[in-house]
Amino acid sequence: MSKGRVCLAYSGGLDTSTILKWLINEDYEVIAFLADVGQEEDFEAVEKKALALGAKKMIIENLQKVFVEEIVHKAIQCNAIYEDRYLLGTSLARPIIARAQVKAAEENDCQYLSHGCTGKGNDQVRFELAFAACNPSLKVIAPWRMPEFISKFQGRQDLLKYAADNNIPVSSTPKTPWSMDDNLVHCSYEAGVLEDPDHSPPKELWTRTIDPQDAPNKIYEFTINFEKGIPVKVVTEDKQEVTDSLELFKLLNKIGHDNGVGRVDIVENRFIGLKSRGCYDTPGLTIARLAHIDIEGLVLDSKVRELRDQFVTQAWSRQLYNGMYFSPEREFIEVALTASQENVTGAVRLGVYRGNVFVLGRSSDASNLYSQEDASMDSLEGFSPEDTTGFIAIQAIRLKKYGLQKQKDGKPLTQS
Repeated sequence: MSKGRVCLAYSGGLDTSTILKWLINEDYEVIAFLADVGQEEDFEAVEKKALALGAKKMIIENLQKVFVEEIVHKAIQCNAIYEDRYLLGTSLARPIIARAQVKAAEENDCQYLSHGCTGKGNDQVRFELAFAACNPSLKVIAPWRMPEFISKFQGRQDLLKYAADNNIPVSSTPKTPWSMDDNLVHCSYEAGVLEDPDHSPPKELWTRTIDPQDAPNKIYEFTINFEKGIPVKVVTEDKQEVTDSLELFKLLNKIGHDNGVGRVDIVENRFIGLKSRGCYDTPGLTIARLAHIDIEGLVLDSKVRELRDQFVTQAWSRQLYNGMYFSPEREFIEVALTASQENVTGAVRLGVYRGNVFVLGRSSDASNLYSQEDASMDSLEGFSPEDTTGFIAIQAIRLKKYGLQKQKDGKPLTQS
């Protein structure tokens, strides 16, 4: 008798193929689900394998456009970043995948959701918090936290033996001595040889960017146009012009790839408390983020920018990293984010060269707050230097009192 129907996040690899067969052997019916968020994948082969292993159905859903328009654009608008280095590539995709998996479960009368996330990683948290928000009535089967599963599968050799015993076609050796997660925004690499934080990433590790040393020895120039903080057009030096949201982002990815832009190698703090070494390959978003920061310098009010940087950017980034996308605080934050971007419209000219991206110029006809005349050292029009005397005097009141107090305490500021 069936224990119920499970919607399993299925990639076709050793772990999820083992989980699929294990669920079937445990008397569950399995609906396999795979989201296309821009990863390099043989989707036809994945479907064929899932059905051959006994899945009742294989669902593959193309979510690339909604991924860009709902999540990636917001990441660009708030200059999202985690711990000053990581552009959140894996984190950004998880809400879109999880929501679609819940929908697939609902449409196929599933009582359970399942995934292949390990017990030490962030993804188990991201998926399950999203599941809980999207449909709290669905139960979760997390094999890598279940005693009956982890006692049976303590390592890769146990998985391979089970695969052999159950006619699961898998390679006896991993493709690479590290794990990878790929989507439209980036590819991440961790574990295996990368667990030594002082082990340099091999040249062949990177898949989304060429080695900067192999990139063209010539600057490649292009322009990104923004409307309300969202990139809406890219024009390249070789006369390409793209306005479709998905194709635009893919073009930025290609520009970054061809010029070796977007690599980071970091040790980060996972939500569950562990430190983790990760290498990330993020070409298009690295370019878009820099361009967005630059156009804001021209058009965004200084105090609005200060509040957005201190409050919105940090909070939204941490919410995405920690799996809190489907939360009231994320909805609250995005109200402020949207308001901050009302006047972020203009164009940024950029160049890329051997791993670097840099700004060549920027302009805005719609909301330019910069005045060449006001800023000029050769003009006093609209500005009286005498006014600065009073400005400095007011700012100095508090600092004078601070200096006098230091002298009274016998610790004058003139002493180092």
